[in-house]
Amino acid sequence: MRFLVVDDSPTMRRIVINALKTFGINDIVEAEDGQDALAKLNSSKFEFVITDWNMPVMTGLELTKAIRSTDSIKHLPILMVTTRGLKEDIVEALKAKVNNYVVKPFTPQVLKEKIDAILKAIQGS
Repeated sequence: MRFLVVDDSPTMRRIVINALKTFGINDIVEAEDGQDALAKLNSSKFEFVITDWNMPVMTGLELTKAIRSTDSIKHLPILMVTTRGLKEDIVEALKAKVNNYVVKPFTPQVLKEKIDAILKAIQGS
């Protein structure tokens, strides 16, 4: 399964990638903002997107909306990983159709549980 990890912080990308590798996920590509991610999504095949919200150029919310409005990739599962923990932010992200939401800081176990829940929901539909 191929993952795209989108975050403007190289350190946060590394934390997410290291966690994914502990779960046995090794096919991982990085993007530094939503625009970079969208270019990669349109030129290569991915099965899962993990994105930050707060990024320059194109935010994770804008990226989510762009993915959901593009027929060829609108089915992709999206996990939002962000410092934005207010209820209004979570509601806004869910309205944009993220599949799940993790507030930083998080443990690798929480990340795994959210990914597993998304995959289970997709397989069940």
